[in-house]
Amino acid sequence: MASTPLFDERKAAQAAAFLLFMAGGKLPLIKLVKLLYLAERLSLQRYGEPLTGDRLVAMPNGPVLSMTYDHMNGALPSREGGWESWIADRAGHEVALRDPSKIRTPEQDLLRLSDSDLEVLSEVWGQFGHWDRWKLVAYTHSDACPEWEDPDGSSRPIAYEVLFSKLGYSPEQAAALVERINAQRSLNESVRASMN
Repeated sequence: MASTPLFDERKAAQAAAFLLFMAGGKLPLIKLVKLLYLAERLSLQRYGEPLTGDRLVAMPNGPVLSMTYDHMNGALPSREGGWESWIADRAGHEVALRDPSKIRTPEQDLLRLSDSDLEVLSEVWGQFGHWDRWKLVAYTHSDACPEWEDPDGSSRPIAYEVLFSKLGYSPEQAAALVERINAQRSLNESVRASMN
């Protein structure tokens, strides 16, 4: 799968590292997937901005961040300072920090994350970190995440327009936010093209 111009692998890796740090170093893969989705969702709800810029997709076990999920499964190569710098190879159904000693505190060492990113991740951890993974799966299948629709065994994109609408934004507000996200996507594409 080609990279999306909004996706920030380093930020996604550090967001995952934050949650793993809070969990004591490892988590069940499906729980980490759900926590990261809920953090992306909260960032979009609160600030109108994505945390990682990843593609939102509906899968049979609920909504996920597509490229982050692919990194967890070893299906995408990692950039320098990206996923493999922070997260160990998946071991069965668990994901762990590559080197727990690299994080003294998230504020000191996860420098790709802004204060608002850390706030969102902390809030998601505070609300859902103690939940069982299957309770989280059920939660993301419920009215709590109405943007998820059963993809009938496959996967289906969740459009920003749909998510903003489900988050309570008016059609005009949703359109303005999507326009801003698309402008950032175009800018990122231009920058990447000029670097090649």
